[in-house]
Amino acid sequence: MIERYTRPEMARIWSEQNQFQKWLEVEILAAEALAQLGKAPKAAVARIRKRARFKIARIRKIEREVKHEMIAFLSSVAESLGDDARFLHVGMTSSDVMDTALALQLKQAASLLSQDVRDLIKVLRRQAFRYKRVPMIGRTHGVHAEPITFGLKLALWHEEMKRNLSRLEKAAEEVSVGKISGAVGTFAQISPKVEAYVCKKSGLKPAPVSNQIVQRDRHAFFFATLAVVASSLEKFAVEIRHLQRTEVMEAEEPFTKGQKGSSAMPHKRNPILSENVSGLARLMRSYAVAALENVPLWHERDISHSSVERVIAPDATILLDFMLCRITYVLRDLCVYPENMRRNLERSGGAIFSERVLLRLVDKGLSRDAAYRMVQRHALKAGKNGGDLKREILKDAEIRRTLSAGDIEEIWDLKHYLKNVDFIFDRVFH
Repeated sequence: MIERYTRPEMARIWSEQNQFQKWLEVEILAAEALAQLGKAPKAAVARIRKRARFKIARIRKIEREVKHEMIAFLSSVAESLGDDARFLHVGMTSSDVMDTALALQLKQAASLLSQDVRDLIKVLRRQAFRYKRVPMIGRTHGVHAEPITFGLKLALWHEEMKRNLSRLEKAAEEVSVGKISGAVGTFAQISPKVEAYVCKKSGLKPAPVSNQIVQRDRHAFFFATLAVVASSLEKFAVEIRHLQRTEVMEAEEPFTKGQKGSSAMPHKRNPILSENVSGLARLMRSYAVAALENVPLWHERDISHSSVERVIAPDATILLDFMLCRITYVLRDLCVYPENMRRNLERSGGAIFSERVLLRLVDKGLSRDAAYRMVQRHALKAGKNGGDLKREILKDAEIRRTLSAGDIEEIWDLKHYLKNVDFIFDRVFH
């Protein structure tokens, strides 16, 4: 992933240094297990633990000759150990080390992402309560529907991110699996006790059954989950972009001192942060597709998945980390304009109260079809050329035979639409 979207902590997880360190740790743990089984001298393994080193430049130099990264790595480590190196990689295949180490890196990355999600949830909670009773128009199909509050919109997002946190934790558990079972997963050349030891010490679960690799349905689930989280973030971003439109202007991204919105037009304040999140979400979904393509490998394994994962494992986690931090900042410092929300609420000429009029007529004994017809003929004109639904309802003799002026006045009480806000908040934030 390009530096622009890479935050330092996630970068460290996917550094070559951390990758090879994880490989080395798996190798050393396997050697320790062999020593416990009497298959390697404990003194030799102690020396391995103390002395084992690698040099990235040396690995790459050897790799250019042997064309095999694991062999190059082991050769570099062996140069620091001498004869003790023979107790490394005993009965193991490359994937034993690489898949187990990848699980450790993904577990690290998932832990960081989970904290990012928790930070976003905290911001959403705070903002939901801040705007709990700030009324705004609810829109369906992009068209004015009925009143909601901005706090309810944020509570909805809060609940979604709670689900995403659960999904992410489940996906992390699903992929936190190691395997030390040899060339095709039969343990023919290595004891299952080695696998058990390595996984326990690493905080992983042993794969109940494997072939040469940990099965990629686990990884597909992980990356698909990241894509779901990213799609939620895009949903929030798209909403902010719509709310920042000049014609709406109900909420706006933070715009810092000295910031410029356009190279040509000095007046512009563009929703560039949210647009960025929308664009990156497209990449995230493509990574999920790539992970799904990795599931059907040939027989006991081929390496077509390897090149894919070298890209998507760091890129997907790096991007989601960046996206989460970006949208958290946007929502934390969001500029909200309640006065514009109120103005837009009133733009429809009272048409937003049409359902209440309809239901009140039905309550008074009219058929739904008849009531709908009566209300619609006025509601479709409301907000156009100064049209006002309440005024027209009051003038409609047919309706007035059923509804009194008091009935109509009571219908136009905005508080009716907000009466269950506390109930909803209690369910979300219990």
